Amino acid sequence: MDVDLVVPMKHPRDGKSRLRGAVEAERHPGLVLALAADTLAAVTSGAHVRRVLLVAADPGAVAELAELGVEIVAEPAEKTLNAAFRHGAELLRRDDPRAIVGALQADLPALRAGDLADALAEAAGNRAFVADRQGTGTTLLLSAPGAPLDPRFGPGSAREHTASGAVPLKNPLPSLRSDVDTPDDLAHVRALGVGKHTAQLFIRPSPRPEQIRRA
Repeated sequence: MDVDLVVPMKHPRDGKSRLRGAVEAERHPGLVLALAADTLAAVTSGAHVRRVLLVAADPGAVAELAELGVEIVAEPAEKTLNAAFRHGAELLRRDDPRAIVGALQADLPALRAGDLADALAEAAGNRAFVADRQGTGTTLLLSAPGAPLDPRFGPGSAREHTASGAVPLKNPLPSLRSDVDTPDDLAHVRALGVGKHTAQLFIRPSPRPEQIRRA
């Protein structure tokens, strides 16, 4: 079934604080953007995703992501993750009150379109969610058609979404369960295989001739 997705994003300089040090400090915003770009590229390349609404703390700071086929809007006055998801869902429902709306995290750089399609097929129009690989967080939450999204992201969100009536999806979905919060998470997704934007950050430049001679 077709779905409209809401993806929230902080300013790149502020996002992913636990990843600081994974790359040089001046490249950290680029890493945050790369994680999001690979996530969005996978989402927009797959079937059954009609619209992707990026709810951004600073739309200008992430404007380049519009090239991936997403719409960008400013976050609401309440600066929380769940408020961003609710705001995006409200905007999408103005155009289609019966839509299935999904809340997707922006840090899934190994995401495969096939895993997302499998999740949508398994959900089959029911309120459902995908837990992260640790089993405690949530990477994707799906509403039923026309029903409230009711996002409950935060510590223990898998438990909270289950308590709210969402069905935990059982398919393996390895790339959809692999969000990136820590250096260990980053190592995990690099082993799975990240998209081109994230991979580019870890390509070492060829040494200059004078560096080879000194070596």
